[in-house]
Amino acid sequence: MKIRRNPDLEDKAPFKAPLVYAPLDKRQEQNSEIRQLEAMKRPPEQDSVLLNNYVKAGAGNLKSLFGEAYFSNGRDQALQFGGYLKHFSQSGSLEKQSQSKDDVGVFGKSIMGDNNISGRITYNRMGTNFYGYDQSAPDNSFVPGKQHFNTIGAEAELAKNYKGVENDFTYALKIKGYAFSNAYQARENNFVISGFINQTVKQFYAGLSGSVDLSSQKDSLYKISNNILRLNPYIKFQGTNYKIDAGVNIEKEFGDFGKFYIFPAAKLEVQVIPKYVRLFVEAKGDINRTSLHDLAYINPFIGQNIEIKNSVDQLDLSAGLKGTLAPGLSFKASVFRNSVKNMPLLVSNFDAEVNKFKVIYDDGKARVNGFNGELDFKASDDFNIFGRVEIKDYQMASEAQPWNLPKFLLTAGTSININNQVSITGSLLFRGSTNDRISTTSGGTSTMVQKPIASFADLSGGVQYKATHQITVFVQANNILSTSYQNWLYYPNYGFNIFGGVGYSF
Repeated sequence: MKIRRNPDLEDKAPFKAPLVYAPLDKRQEQNSEIRQLEAMKRPPEQDSVLLNNYVKAGAGNLKSLFGEAYFSNGRDQALQFGGYLKHFSQSGSLEKQSQSKDDVGVFGKSIMGDNNISGRITYNRMGTNFYGYDQSAPDNSFVPGKQHFNTIGAEAELAKNYKGVENDFTYALKIKGYAFSNAYQARENNFVISGFINQTVKQFYAGLSGSVDLSSQKDSLYKISNNILRLNPYIKFQGTNYKIDAGVNIEKEFGDFGKFYIFPAAKLEVQVIPKYVRLFVEAKGDINRTSLHDLAYINPFIGQNIEIKNSVDQLDLSAGLKGTLAPGLSFKASVFRNSVKNMPLLVSNFDAEVNKFKVIYDDGKARVNGFNGELDFKASDDFNIFGRVEIKDYQMASEAQPWNLPKFLLTAGTSININNQVSITGSLLFRGSTNDRISTTSGGTSTMVQKPIASFADLSGGVQYKATHQITVFVQANNILSTSYQNWLYYPNYGFNIFGGVGYSF
């Protein structure tokens, strides 16, 4: 069908406005590409209220008193300083069976440019009594004597800060010392200067470490100067699958002793299963300075005029495996063979000092073979369990037994966070049987008789409840099995002990 359309016969002229151009003095941007987004600045974190100070106090059976206090200046990237106070005391069922421990200390650290300086001053005091006696033959006239140990110590260290650069040169210098005394006339002063320098060249390390150990020991019958100079030049190589340490320990006694030694100081580590298991082998030696301070804290019932003679680890060999078996499960296992000259042994000296102990030395070269094993399982931040076992076999040079040295030792512990408020800790100590010796007289003849000390287990645990952000309540139980065991002959340990208290943060 034809559509009819008539033409428009009206003559119309459209109006066009005049154009005006105003060019802009601006470069045209090309927006065809995707513009890169700028990273959004992270908003500042709202830190929780920092509580720099903490006090804790408690009491329990066995006349137990417990207290701790910690103080610090809080968060500072260049300066930290603070202090602490500790006290613990308890009393047992025997006459004068009591013990007290006190610790006081201040510390500080300053970071300045390439170096940092740190230091601390400490005071430790331990008090006890010579309460031990043969309970199968009680003596009504027995009066326990008193004993206490005081130690004032200080140390300062200058070290280069880690930078993480290639071919770095590092160094450190440390000065420390202490003054020790007991309730009688034993005194010991010790001053040590130690340090190292190390140059790194890619995977190659070379350096020198050393120390000067100055010590003076005196009692009513002697005064001894016992000093040791140590130098340890070393070379280290480290790669992805290996690590080699090669060096020697050069050591010289001077003072009242004057022997010179050169020991190996070498260690090799190789990846057996990459990222999981490493094989290590080590050989080393060292001089062990006999210290009145160390002996007193090992056995607080030690007597007077202790014989001083340094023991020597002539050659310690060990080999083993360490690494990770599964996520959170790490281990270390090794076998060792040590050669020890003049091994110190703590034995009873009851015939001369009633109920005190002395130090004797296994003259000659003793062999110690054994196994060490460690296992740590951390399933999460809220559950951790760990343990260590030591098995030793002693081949003595002159003594019949390794007196008061256990051949089996097991330590284990756990830490469990039930939730944000409740946490549980526990520990277990199992020590194998040991032997001591006593002197007996029969028919005018004095002989040494072996006295066995039974093995024992000591189980401890604690619970802490966080009532508020600042207040915590705790309960601690020691010797839960209430085992009447002895670490030292005729000195039974404390029985079941439970105490609790409150902690406050501010």
